[in-house]
Amino acid sequence: MLYPAAPAGAAGSVHLHKIYYDSPGSDTRSNSSLNAEYVQIKNSTSRGVSLRGWVVVDASRHAYTFPSYTLGAGKTVTVRTGTGSDTSATKYQDRRAYVWNNTSDKATLRKSGGTTVDTCSYNSSRADYKMC
Repeated sequence: MLYPAAPAGAAGSVHLHKIYYDSPGSDTRSNSSLNAEYVQIKNSTSRGVSLRGWVVVDASRHAYTFPSYTLGAGKTVTVRTGTGSDTSATKYQDRRAYVWNNTSDKATLRKSGGTTVDTCSYNSSRADYKMC
């Protein structure tokens, strides 16, 4: 009997999971509003993956580079735009202005050597976030 091949991502991957590009309410540039804008990266593998030197960048080249950091197996990390204290589950870009455009943008996740791992684009003002 023949079985269909498993999908390419079946073994798991590190990938962009969600972009929350339009923070709730008015865009006031307050830190709470900036931190309501974020991108999430998920590790769906069965082992921790070092993200040291990995970069998340938007179409306008606003970039966040991960410091020494390991994303645990099955875990998700949230990278918020504003300022705050980094934890194992949340990192902060320490910006004072928005990164993700409210109508369209593209997130790219790259390894430290520049290899593209994943991309996620959106082109809509009808929603506040995009599941990748």
